[in-house]
Amino acid sequence: MTQCAALIVAAGAGERFGGSIPKQYHDLAGMPILRRSILAFLNHPHIDQVQVVISPAHRDLYDKATEGLGLAEPIMGGATRQDSVRLGLEGLEKGKKPKLVMIHDAARPLIDAATITAVRKALDKERGAIAAKPLVDTLKRGNGIQIKDTIDRTNLWQAHTPQAFHFDEILAAHRATIGAQLTDDAAVAEKAGMSVSLVLSNPDNMKITNPDDLDRAARLLGHNFGDIRTGMGFDVHRLVPGDKIFLCGVAIPHNRKLEGHSDADVGLHALTDAILGAMGAGDIGMHFPPSDPEWKGKDSAHFIRHAVHMVSERGGFISHVDVTLMCENPRIGPHREAMVKRIAELLEMVPERVSVKATTTERLGFTGREEGIAAQAIATLRFPG
Repeated sequence: MTQCAALIVAAGAGERFGGSIPKQYHDLAGMPILRRSILAFLNHPHIDQVQVVISPAHRDLYDKATEGLGLAEPIMGGATRQDSVRLGLEGLEKGKKPKLVMIHDAARPLIDAATITAVRKALDKERGAIAAKPLVDTLKRGNGIQIKDTIDRTNLWQAHTPQAFHFDEILAAHRATIGAQLTDDAAVAEKAGMSVSLVLSNPDNMKITNPDDLDRAARLLGHNFGDIRTGMGFDVHRLVPGDKIFLCGVAIPHNRKLEGHSDADVGLHALTDAILGAMGAGDIGMHFPPSDPEWKGKDSAHFIRHAVHMVSERGGFISHVDVTLMCENPRIGPHREAMVKRIAELLEMVPERVSVKATTTERLGFTGREEGIAAQAIATLRFPG
């Protein structure tokens, strides 16, 4: 039994949002909304597993949005949110059943680590707890367009997610309320006689319902991540006899190879250094010394993932990268698209934020003499500031 699972509910059609795809798959500042919601829990120290509930009709969109995250097979949802949560809980019961579960709407991608922690810790004393925001605006009850009366806002809260419970209790509550058409899991728990506590939520933990919300969320991300840093990396490897060259995560058949302790992927090495440099975290050699036999022949994707993990641990994200390869051969053009796709996968970002370029040195210098290949990379990172 695992300690705490996060159940991300993403089975809705998002009809109020409009558009050709459901809102959870729309891009938000370079990343699908669903992916942002997942990463908030996947990178959190109090969460042991993440399970997503989706609509069968959206499987292709889901696979693209979550590529490279290593998630368990998604659970197929039902006709209503309540049905989808129950099916998700039943799926968890059949697999790695958790002691605790946090249920979160995929359409709340700005959930922060502090709120997740606060809701989780509330379960040490409570049967259930939800993130919520106290109402601060004066409330009016209307009769058409006329005010009928003013509602006392004392003790009124807006319910957010995540909503967290002891697993067996909330599963039993959902099974007991099938068809009740309740709008959130706290209501399910209340109907089953469970007490649920209110935990102060981050005010930015908004639910995206319409396109205006998406614009607001993008502005909030820009405000919250105002510490913008740029790092530069440069790397060179010698060409020696071989049968293929690794560049930017792509194996290119060739009569030479790059010499190095790992797979000598000069593009990924330069990019790793750029990311580490933007954090002030040294260079690739400090983290993976070439004298260490553990890294002999190692896929350079490992180095990139390490750097990405460091960025996530510090609460930031990678906004854009630009890699320039300097060589006479092999020709980069036929492989550029594959390189962009692979880097995007490794960095957990959309390909539109990845640039791969190539240039020759007009037969000048060691690259011009085809003695080696060089790469330069620039990475832009954003952190809370």
